[in-house]
Amino acid sequence: MNNPLTSSRRHFIAGAVAAMVAPHIRAQSKTAPEFHGEIVGHGEFRYRVDKLWSKADPAKTPVKDCHEMVQASDGRLFMITNHKQNNVLIYDKSGALLGSWTLGLSGGHGLTIHREASGTEFLYATDTAGRVVKTTLDGQVVLELPNPTKTGIYKPTEPYNPTETAIGPNGDIYVADGYGSQYVLRFDKDGKFISKFGGKSTQPTNPGKFMQAHGIALDTRGEKPLLVCTERIRNEFNWFTLEGEHVRGVYLPGAYVSRPVIHGKHLFSGVCFGAKPNDYRMWQGQGFVTILDETGKVVSNPGGRAPEYENGQLKVMLQDKHVFNNCHDVCVDDAGDLYVCQWASGNVYPYKLHREA
Repeated sequence: MNNPLTSSRRHFIAGAVAAMVAPHIRAQSKTAPEFHGEIVGHGEFRYRVDKLWSKADPAKTPVKDCHEMVQASDGRLFMITNHKQNNVLIYDKSGALLGSWTLGLSGGHGLTIHREASGTEFLYATDTAGRVVKTTLDGQVVLELPNPTKTGIYKPTEPYNPTETAIGPNGDIYVADGYGSQYVLRFDKDGKFISKFGGKSTQPTNPGKFMQAHGIALDTRGEKPLLVCTERIRNEFNWFTLEGEHVRGVYLPGAYVSRPVIHGKHLFSGVCFGAKPNDYRMWQGQGFVTILDETGKVVSNPGGRAPEYENGQLKVMLQDKHVFNNCHDVCVDDAGDLYVCQWASGNVYPYKLHREA
């Protein structure tokens, strides 16, 4: 359950929205980047940082923000960026660029992969400008979801800026409107609207409603599948039934988490913003990766300080070394290695974290 509301938590939220302006990021040297080769993380989750993993040529396949990455069953890695020339870059695990394609999305943000009963895999891409599309792995659009502002699902005054999708066990599509009206919208596999839950909140605690429903994923680790949703401004993950009923939440003070990534028994997430010591408001350029076990306990923070609990309550989590700027997503591959995508970080390509323990 969520920790009790504290004055510091109110402080986090009060300063969060005002701080959401792209930071000035110092350039990294391509020949000798800082912290390249360093070991980060804690306990059973320690990794060697590889900042030179990507072999992409910026002159040929430029990126703006590297937002999210997923792995297909054949081992290929697909990454979405908001550069209209290259919405999707395709890598192998060595960092070689295998190809790229674009849909001309100016707000390419969320990327989900789903394998259907037939064995065919599809990508679901969200554009914060108001589109959600289902594509083949080579970029052919096979479905586009209706825009709720144009179909009566939303009131005309309610904005729609989707950030993420999750696919239910029966193929239902859940869309997190994290930069818009803060609903999670549910469509069937053919794109027909079913229902929505959530909605905008301005309160420090308000289970079932959101201040920033930034990410969403299907969590099948329990007896019944649940949806886990990011509440980034409140530093929370919240779990819901597939019908949208709130089940539980986990509060991660100081960590402005991005989308939840379920891998095995653990939940991984990039921390896109962080706190500074003695000033726990949102602070850009302070990202790291956080890893939670199936009980919701933080077990490692690669790039951040080791998690500390006092009387069962998690202490404020902070960046340790400036390995990352704003970790927007983490992809876990079939070998347990991580790939970290960063936002507003000088157009850097993903870093790879090779698992050491």
